[in-house]
Amino acid sequence: MKKTLKIASAFIGIIIGAGFASGQEILQYFTSFGLIGTVAIILSTVLFAYIGMVLTRLGSRMKANNHSDVIYKISGKLVGTIIDYILVFVLIGVGVVMIAGGGSTLNQQFGLPFWVGALLMVVLLSITVVNNVSRVVNVIGSITPFLIISVVIVSVYTLFTMDGNFAELSTLASQQQKALPNWGLSAVNYVAFNIAVGASMAIVMGGDEPNEKTAAMGGLLGGIGIGVLIMLSHFAILANIESVVGYDMPMLKIVSDLSPVLGTLYSVILFGMVFNTAVSMFYSFGARFAHTGTKKFNIITIGSILVGFVLSFVGFTGLVSIFYPLFGYLGLVLCVVLIVASFRMKKYSALQSEQKSA
Repeated sequence: MKKTLKIASAFIGIIIGAGFASGQEILQYFTSFGLIGTVAIILSTVLFAYIGMVLTRLGSRMKANNHSDVIYKISGKLVGTIIDYILVFVLIGVGVVMIAGGGSTLNQQFGLPFWVGALLMVVLLSITVVNNVSRVVNVIGSITPFLIISVVIVSVYTLFTMDGNFAELSTLASQQQKALPNWGLSAVNYVAFNIAVGASMAIVMGGDEPNEKTAAMGGLLGGIGIGVLIMLSHFAILANIESVVGYDMPMLKIVSDLSPVLGTLYSVILFGMVFNTAVSMFYSFGARFAHTGTKKFNIITIGSILVGFVLSFVGFTGLVSIFYPLFGYLGLVLCVVLIVASFRMKKYSALQSEQKSA
């Protein structure tokens, strides 16, 4: 049971990143549909749980130490190549959004010009990826539990202290910018986008667990946990929709309204989550084209970060509304392949035999 919960919490950590922490994802994908967004979250939870189970189970069955072997095995050379390039595109795209997130966080909380936070993020990223400061990333990654605790506490508190009723708030919420025009499509798109971002790590994580049932249950429980956190965040934003309208970071606004001190603390946590997500994206992007630690790797990675800095001036909210739905549509290819693979699971035990005989 301990291993199952460890895998579940790790899967939650992979998916629950900076975009979730800001609240902007939840607002555009779910809360902007009002109360019907709750149904969309339930649908997303089912999909997260099922696909999370498939990912970790495949990883365990194939003893995977990287995603490429699994992807090519379950989809073939042509589709596997397409998915590979989709994942690369998602890496750089999310990296750009995270640089914008750094700028928006410091701008909203401290009133600093957008470019200051974005430039600080670029400098920190460049130093980290070139020097491979994994210890720094691990420290920042340890912030995730504090983020989850913060979301739970804030959500519960706002639900008990809210003014008005959800019917009225739902009307106002439905007037906000939506990632997609339909709540059902929005739910599926959100899952597909996040799976595209987290599939590589989830597969490798499953590969570290020899017991296939334990790995599968971990992915299942992790998916359910993600759904619960999305639901809590959704109701917190819906309950405070009047005060968060027009803000890039809805959750930060909610926390700051409760207490300026807690707002400052949450902004630090949020900036750390943005940084951690960005490091993972740009580092993985560079590693896709060159060996880490080489001059070529440094040039590619820093070059991509600088391009991301320029593109970040589109703005955090704008980038989320542009990139995330696109990534979701691209991620649907991977999700369809994974769902089909779940019905052909026995076939993939062959890879394990091939690896043993190699």
